[in-house]
Amino acid sequence: MDRVLRDRRAILVFIGPALLLYTLVLLIPIVWSVGYTFFEGSPVSGFRFNGITNYVELVGDAKFWQALWFSTQYAAVVTSGQVVLGLLLALLFHFYLKRGSSIVRTLVFFPVVLPTVAVAAIFSKLFAIAPQYGLVNALIDLFMGKEAVVSWLGRGGSAFWVIAIMDIWRAMGFYAVILYAGLLDIPSDVLEAASLDGAKGWRLVQFIIIPLILPILISSLIFSLNGTLKVFDSIVALTNGGPGSATTPLTLYMYRSAFTNNAYGYGSTVAVMLAIYCLIVSLVAYRVTRNNA
Repeated sequence: MDRVLRDRRAILVFIGPALLLYTLVLLIPIVWSVGYTFFEGSPVSGFRFNGITNYVELVGDAKFWQALWFSTQYAAVVTSGQVVLGLLLALLFHFYLKRGSSIVRTLVFFPVVLPTVAVAAIFSKLFAIAPQYGLVNALIDLFMGKEAVVSWLGRGGSAFWVIAIMDIWRAMGFYAVILYAGLLDIPSDVLEAASLDGAKGWRLVQFIIIPLILPILISSLIFSLNGTLKVFDSIVALTNGGPGSATTPLTLYMYRSAFTNNAYGYGSTVAVMLAIYCLIVSLVAYRVTRNNA
C-alpha cells in the first residue's frame, strides 16, 4: 500500500476519473455562472458585457431581498423542526420503543422516499378550501363554524406554515434515523453510570447524550440548513411561490429571472449570492454550535 501511495501515476489513475467528473459537473458550471454575472442577455438574444451592473441592480432589488428573507425564515423554522423532531424521535426509538422500533422507524422514514409532487398533492388536499373543504378545514368547520375556515394556501402567512409543516414531516424521519445511529454508538455502560449518578430525563440528554452525538448533530444541522436554503421543488409543487410572491425563495426567484425573464446574467448573480449565503450560514452555524458545546 505504501508503495502505491508513493507512485504518482497510480494515484493519478485512481483519482483522475473522479477529479475529471467533478471538474466537468461542478467546477466548470460554477466558473460559467460567475462569468455570466458580468453579462446581460440570453443565448437567444445574445450576451453583452455590463460589468458589475447586475450586482448593483441586485442591491436595490426589493424582490431579491423579499426572497432572501423568506428563505432565511423558512430555513430557520424547517431546520429547527427537522433536527429537533428527528432527535426526539431518535430518543423515542432508543429508550422507549426497543421492541417495535424497526416498524416505527420504517413508518417515520416512509415520507422521505415519497415523490415531492405526491406529498404536495396530499397537503394541498388536506388544507383545501374549494371545491370542498379539506380535512383541516372540515374539522375547523365542525368544531368552530364556517366563519373560522381559513384559505390556508391563499394567504402568505398561512401558506408559509403549510409549506414548513410539509417539509418538516417529509424530512424528520431522515434525521431521526441518522441521530438514532449516533445513539447506538454510545456505550451502554456510560448511560448506566450516568443513571446511577442521578442523571435522568432531560439532564441525561443535555449533559451526556447531546455532547456524545454532537458531531452528528452538527452535521445534521448544516445538512438541513443547506437543503432548506436551496428549497425549490416542494414550493413549486405546492404554491408555485404564491400567493403573489409571498412564498418565493431565492432558488425560485433565480429560476424565474434566468429562464422566465431570459436574464441569464441576473439569474446567475442571484445564484452566486445564494451560494455565498449558504456558505456563510453553514460556517456561522458550525462555529456557534462548536463554541457552545
